[in-house]
Amino acid sequence: MKKNKKVFLSAILFLLIGITIGLVIASKFDIQNKGFSEDYQISKDSQEILSKIGNAMAEVIQAVRPSVVNIYTTKKIKRPGIPFPFNDPFFRRFFDDEFGELFDRQREYTQTSLGSGVIVDSSGYILTNYHVIKGADEIKVKLYDKKVFDGTVIGYDAKTDIAVIKIKANGLRPIKWGDSDKLKVGETVIAIGNPYGLSLTVTSGIVSATGRANVGISDYEDFIQTDAAINPGNSGGPLVNVRGELVGINTAIFSTTGGYQGIGFAIPSNMAKVVMDSLIKNKKVIRGWLGVTVQDLDTEMAKALKLKEIKGAVVTDVQEGSPAEKAKIMMKDIIINFDGKEVEDAAHLRNLVVSTPPGKTVNIEIIRAGKYYTIPVTIGELPAEQKVSASESVLSGIYVENLTNNLRSQLKIPKKINGVVITSIDPGSPVEGLLTRGDVIIEINNEKINNTKDFARVAKKAKTEAIVWFYRQGRVSYITINIGQ
Repeated sequence: MKKNKKVFLSAILFLLIGITIGLVIASKFDIQNKGFSEDYQISKDSQEILSKIGNAMAEVIQAVRPSVVNIYTTKKIKRPGIPFPFNDPFFRRFFDDEFGELFDRQREYTQTSLGSGVIVDSSGYILTNYHVIKGADEIKVKLYDKKVFDGTVIGYDAKTDIAVIKIKANGLRPIKWGDSDKLKVGETVIAIGNPYGLSLTVTSGIVSATGRANVGISDYEDFIQTDAAINPGNSGGPLVNVRGELVGINTAIFSTTGGYQGIGFAIPSNMAKVVMDSLIKNKKVIRGWLGVTVQDLDTEMAKALKLKEIKGAVVTDVQEGSPAEKAKIMMKDIIINFDGKEVEDAAHLRNLVVSTPPGKTVNIEIIRAGKYYTIPVTIGELPAEQKVSASESVLSGIYVENLTNNLRSQLKIPKKINGVVITSIDPGSPVEGLLTRGDVIIEINNEKINNTKDFARVAKKAKTEAIVWFYRQGRVSYITINIGQ
């Protein structure tokens, strides 16, 4: 009896303990639920702030959208009928003339590509990237209202990757121009374009950096870096600020996979406008010329001169007869200011000079032997590069420049190598795919090439065949180019 009583009392005790624990757990759970619902409610103030931001962004996009266009291009590509090695003479001699026609017959393919552009003038001028329209046989421009027009190339500049095309249309709404020099790191920007052929896509982000150079995309680089997503097809589209003003032309992404990885580049609107105006007015880009070779100021020299910041460009060479020589700028001078703008480094100075109209007199501030001087310099016109006419030579469509000390330093070309540097090659040139930008042409048909005049003279004589010796990435090679009679 006593044993049963103890069991009963123990059962009651355990039941009371269980009920108590259950009540405590339920109480805590209820408190937590109440806390969750109370702590994470969105206040009206927050909702209003977010709504205002969203509405403001939508207003900017609505204002800009009519200025953004789709660009569709097509070009015809010819390929040999029978690929190497079966078109080699060793193999061909085993086949008769009927089979030989298969080797000589070229097949034609149509290649299409997509890009974006932005209307910059109500008369029909559209700004885009050169690589969007490069080599195109046909250009179609689709407006925001889905109307399609034929595009005509007004001009292009491979060195900055800028092109201007024009359409014949009425009622166009041009975008407002912004001042890219006033952009600040952290400022909100919006990228608009047509990635992957999708109609009008908008992404937003911030300015990650300005003045990005040495990226390897074009010859003259002063990029805006942004984390606003820029994908294939966005090229040529506008980068705008919160006022809906054009501050950049979307150009490229930095990627190891081919997709967006948070780093995009845009050409500053101020640079794009200078190039565009010159293309419209002169059908080519007229650039300023100072005539100096420069390199970045390093830590040791800045320390020796007791400079607070490592900014400026050190003059390492002055060309004869150049504006710099006439103004008595000397080797070892450190250029710290150009026309009222602080010089960040050698690349920045180069961009400032080429963007200055020839004939303009600017003040250049230098440090010479520890002393500061201000020197007025009248900027000249950058000497034109040489090009062989397409009808004259097997080496048609090649643009070259003299191998200056500055180019030698940038391309890391040994002193023993002399010749001319290829700056660009026209689509369809006989050398396309054989030679490339940055190659140094040393010799053509057993004649040494020392400068652009030598190149033009020798290349014109190479009507149907040329043996070209060239330097590329640490080694000298040769190619034989033959287009037949």
